[in-house]
Amino acid sequence: MPNPRKRRAGTAGAAGPDSKRPAGKHTKTRKPTGTSTRVGDSSPEKTSASKNCGNNQSSYWLMKSEPQSRIEKGVDVKFSIEDLKAEPKQTACWDGVRNYQARNFLRAMKLEQKAFFYHSNCKEPGIAGLVKIVKEAYPDHTQFEKNNPYYDPSSKEDNPKWSMRSLSLF
Repeated sequence: MPNPRKRRAGTAGAAGPDSKRPAGKHTKTRKPTGTSTRVGDSSPEKTSASKNCGNNQSSYWLMKSEPQSRIEKGVDVKFSIEDLKAEPKQTACWDGVRNYQARNFLRAMKLEQKAFFYHSNCKEPGIAGLVKIVKEAYPDHTQFEKNNPYYDPSSKEDNPKWSMRSLSLF
């Protein structure tokens, strides 16, 4: 038989002896019934807010970049909205993503969808511009380049782990 939970003296929380939630500072909240936590249901087109917007549905992705210089393995990995403006046709690939959830979001993006270009890790973080997706997901070539800061020795050319997109200033 499991031990009943005891309320510790001096902890924050209003859970009394008849309360169904544990005492203490870190309590979980219940989800409303019918709410799903599947990643597949979290796309911008399927959020409950956009369901109720009628015909004026707009969904935007958030593309985070670091506009200030940061050296990784001897290479400056900064990329700002100004760098995008300087690219031919104001179009560039979005490479170097090494987070599985972010990679999956990159793969879920569709052509012509829009995204906010967000500057992070800088003095004034925030949205710096608007971009659109101009190319389907394709393997990120930097994962195979040994001298690249984003090199991943566990990724294989016949089964690449990492993807990238091309985007254009909108």
